[in-house]
Amino acid sequence: DLFAAVEPILPSLREDDIVVWVLGSGPYPPGVVALQELLDAASEELEPEDVWQPPDLNDTCLYIFTSGTTGLPKAARVSHLKSIMCLSFYELVGASSRDVVYLALPLYHMAGSL
Repeated sequence: DLFAAVEPILPSLREDDIVVWVLGSGPYPPGVVALQELLDAASEELEPEDVWQPPDLNDTCLYIFTSGTTGLPKAARVSHLKSIMCLSFYELVGASSRDVVYLALPLYHMAGSL
């Protein structure tokens, strides 16, 4: 829904080697990654474990954007271990895909994003 706001600055983003990923119906200009097409084409089969298992659980899994409560807004590193620990909370409380989780934290807060 917000792609129209980004489209005018696509040339400058490309100059800075910034890739724009979009989830939604296209068509999109060349250089924009249409995630829905990739998801539709993705196999249901799992890759072998050695492809997706990290060599070290303390390696970086993802970066989240922090709101800057302890300084300026910045990217914060989240390890594979931390993300697994966050996900295990749902198993701990017996949550399932039928449950609805209401989130009071901003999605850029780690507890909200994971």
